[in-house]
Amino acid sequence: MATLTYVYSDSTAVLGPLAQLAEPHSYDLCAEHAQRLTAPRGWEVVRVAPEFIPTGPSSDDLLALADAVREAGRPRTAETPVEPAEPSGGVRRGHLRVLPGEGGR
Repeated sequence: MATLTYVYSDSTAVLGPLAQLAEPHSYDLCAEHAQRLTAPRGWEVVRVAPEFIPTGPSSDDLLALADAVREAGRPRTAETPVEPAEPSGGVRRGHLRVLPGEGGR
C-alpha cells in the first residue's frame, strides 16, 4: 500500500508509504496501482519508497474486527416506543395520525 499526494503548485505527484492521517489531495493505493502509477504530461512522479510491499492486516485491525463482531452478536433489548397522544385526540403512528371515529367522513 502507498499514499499518493498531489502537490499542484509544483506539478508533482508524490508516492510514499501509507499515511497514518488523511490529508487533502491524498489517496491510498494498493501495491499494484502504486507501481503502475504515471503522471499527466508535464508532471513529475517522486517515489519516496522505491518498492511497495503489500501488507496484511495488523493485530490492531484484527482486534477491532473481533470487537465489532462481538458487538453485532450481542442480543438487543426490544423497546416498544410509546406513541404520544395528539392534541386532537388521535394517536400518531409514524408520519400518519389516527383520529377517533368520525362516522366515515
